[in-house]
Amino acid sequence: MKIRQEKEEDYKQVFFLIKDAFKNIEHSDHQEHFLVEKLRRSDVFIPELSLVAENENGEIAGHILFTRITIENGPESYVSLALAPVSVKPEFQNRGVGAKLIQEGHTIAENLGYSSVILIGHEKYYPRFGYEKTSNFGISFPFEIPEENGMAIELVKDGLKNIKGVVKYPQEFGTD
Repeated sequence: MKIRQEKEEDYKQVFFLIKDAFKNIEHSDHQEHFLVEKLRRSDVFIPELSLVAENENGEIAGHILFTRITIENGPESYVSLALAPVSVKPEFQNRGVGAKLIQEGHTIAENLGYSSVILIGHEKYYPRFGYEKTSNFGISFPFEIPEENGMAIELVKDGLKNIKGVVKYPQEFGTD
């Protein structure tokens, strides 16, 4: 698998890949493919952090997107990233594609100067990459989720030290 930056000509293929990847997921609104389209057109989109996994035949097997978010605490605002979504075509799932996308995304994000990533995800999957509950950092969400599903990772040592507050998602996420 080769991980590379998504190109505009990949958009249609990625749209259907994301739709397929979430088709049978229980805790999904099945709108992730539309979310990615909205985020690509927003000011929180970071082209270098929209990645695809391509197999040896050039077929796109997976996609990941990290976008800019903030953590708000009164007048203070801290920049972070949201990992949403990571998508792998059903026939490529459970083969390490998602893991490669996450790891490469973390490396690129750190190289771009980002110090943390926040996500809402499966409590048994993401801790293997170093994610822990956001509540451990004093970070919460603007809506109710099970505590174990809200997670964060420090991409650099102390990346979330002294950062507390509520995650503020851009309007494209539709969380308001």
